[in-house]
Amino acid sequence: MAELRWNPLLRTWTMVAANRQARPHLPQNWCPFCPGSGKVPETYEVYAYNNDFPALTLTPDMPEIPTGKPYQVAPNYGKCEVILYSPDHHTTLPVLSLDHIEKLIQLLASRFQELARDPQIQYIFQFENRGEEVGVTMPHPHGQIYGYPFLPQKIQIELDSCREYYAEQQACLLCDMNQAEADFKQRIIAENDAFLAYLPYFTDYPHGVFIVSKRHVGNITEFTKAEQRELAAMLKNITGAFDTLFDRLFPYMMCFHQTPVNCTAYQNADQYYHFHIEFYTPLREANKIKYYASSEMGAWAACNPMAVEQTAEQLRQAYRRFVNSREDDK
Repeated sequence: MAELRWNPLLRTWTMVAANRQARPHLPQNWCPFCPGSGKVPETYEVYAYNNDFPALTLTPDMPEIPTGKPYQVAPNYGKCEVILYSPDHHTTLPVLSLDHIEKLIQLLASRFQELARDPQIQYIFQFENRGEEVGVTMPHPHGQIYGYPFLPQKIQIELDSCREYYAEQQACLLCDMNQAEADFKQRIIAENDAFLAYLPYFTDYPHGVFIVSKRHVGNITEFTKAEQRELAAMLKNITGAFDTLFDRLFPYMMCFHQTPVNCTAYQNADQYYHFHIEFYTPLREANKIKYYASSEMGAWAACNPMAVEQTAEQLRQAYRRFVNSREDDK
């Protein structure tokens, strides 16, 4: 059974994908993403791989579940891809060279461009889940791409907020956030020629970094070669800072927020929406998890147990330690 079911209370779709129950869970002696598995090329640097257990598919079955008022059902049309970072099963993003990460960014851009050609896909969501604490089932370093046939609710709320702000202020909300954080300085973690990394004033995770482009661009396909290189450096160093912070592999959810595609209601989103990456980081201390519990999940009322002005300083120090330890990659 695989389909989209409409939630009339929240006015959004739920993906039902019973096939995902068959996914391998942290296999010890075999990995489909490693050369020699028969699933991937014998040699590759970065690689786009069709998900073996997709929640969305280009060849969906028609739903068989009966529906009636107030419920709706739709085929689970879309695309789910896995983006393999490296053939090395044991590497991590901050260990990769800048050249390698740049190739990864170029692959993400080319997949965005390709998926956007499908008129039924309205949003392309690129992300990475890292660590058992966030439910990773395959340890091989990889990200994912979902091509949704609808606009996910959180993205829609961001878009609506940015559009309203633009109408009222004649300015981009993310551009103004960048300026406010640059002026305040205390929440800035890092900066290079093309990107700012900071803990936003409002973030609900103690180490919930945003990476935001300085130039007003909508999606990853719009970056110049130089900006791709700067994004590679920022991704390497921020994830390296995470690992350095508690001297352990740091779990996170890394989510690329970009303009919709083929979405008539937001066809001018590039005017008021702005490329950024949001990190959701469950650790509040080395071995303590900041859970998204009842208030957060049941009421969407977030509570950050730590002031980000304090955690930003800790993360800045970790960032400096990591960068200083990687002089060879500068």
